[in-house]
Amino acid sequence: ITCPGVLLKDKQELYLNVFVLGQYGKTECVPAVFPLFFQERLVFEKEFANIVDPGDLVKLLEFDTAVLELIQLVPPVGKVLATYEENTRDFLFPDPKLTHGRRGLEREILMKRSPSFTGIAPKLRFSTISIISDSLLSLGRSHIQ
Repeated sequence: ITCPGVLLKDKQELYLNVFVLGQYGKTECVPAVFPLFFQERLVFEKEFANIVDPGDLVKLLEFDTAVLELIQLVPPVGKVLATYEENTRDFLFPDPKLTHGRRGLEREILMKRSPSFTGIAPKLRFSTISIISDSLLSLGRSHIQ
């Protein structure tokens, strides 16, 4: 996460909280100095029972929301410095406006800063990999694909 020219008043550490597919994940904490480097992989897995048509899965993902929050460990509960929200379909499968990096496809997004965060909006660089697979689920004696 970059945010040129911004110095944080509070010196407590920061982390990134991610909510995708109804699940939370968070990074390890890093020092409160920009740029922030989170060298981690967060893995989210979800089974969609009774989805046979890929078009139905696309519709389901369009109604779900992915949320990213940059949080500083300011007592008592932490302070949200910036957020990003997007429907899960576009978050996982963005339009082809990507730049190629060493590790695959990287994206850059501007987060929305909170009212208490002074300076410009933080820019987050990250990549996503999505794998969709079919499976047979056993429900009693019947099998559904």
